[in-house]
Amino acid sequence: MAEVILYVYDVTNSDSEKTNNTIMQINKLLKDGIGLGGIFHSAVQVYGEEEWSFGYCEHGTGVFSCPSTKNPMYTYRETIKMGTTALSIYKVNQILRELSQEWPGHSYDLLSKNCNHFCNKFCERLGVQKLPGWVNRFAHAGDTAVEIAENTAHRLRQAKTEIVSASKVAYQFVAGLASKNSAVSPESTGNSVKGSPRFQASWFKNLIANGAKPSSSSELKNQDKVGTTDKQQQNRANAHPHFDL
Repeated sequence: MAEVILYVYDVTNSDSEKTNNTIMQINKLLKDGIGLGGIFHSAVQVYGEEEWSFGYCEHGTGVFSCPSTKNPMYTYRETIKMGTTALSIYKVNQILRELSQEWPGHSYDLLSKNCNHFCNKFCERLGVQKLPGWVNRFAHAGDTAVEIAENTAHRLRQAKTEIVSASKVAYQFVAGLASKNSAVSPESTGNSVKGSPRFQASWFKNLIANGAKPSSSSELKNQDKVGTTDKQQQNRANAHPHFDL
């Protein structure tokens, strides 16, 4: 039986003192002021005086230890008791060896695989409670932002696919009308255009925007005033529409 303790640090490892002070102020406001969280480093102690955590390195494991509350890169903030593990020291050492292989230093990611994620996994393997949500809330917020961005990109791709499909359907519809008009209107045969009709971007945009709205009464009146010659010219034009994309 051994007590499991979590140590939380403010992340003040920047070369800029101004940046470090800003992070301290952010953490004080978000965590101490309104309880949301902040930008923290964490480490776990169990059996002995060393704390265990995870960080970036180019080669080898990212799992490392140092004297509890004495990590020189950060500013110690507080201690949280996570519970008691029933595992033996032998079993805990075995878990640490396994985690050392599973968590190479080059796999470190600020948002998806940081020190807090490691401590959460270590505590889970020890059979104690998970980290409080506020400890790693910065990464959680980052994950959410990434998810939203990915969903937005997916929706844009989906919308693009749907627009292309709609264009093909509209193309076939208008092409069908054109062929029917050509067969019905003898005077249009002399002006037939070989090949498939092309879409005008403005026409397609208006079709989508207007939703094929019915003509207004004023539009119907204006249409009645069109002469026979104009109607024939319109029929010939409509028989073979030209659309540019």
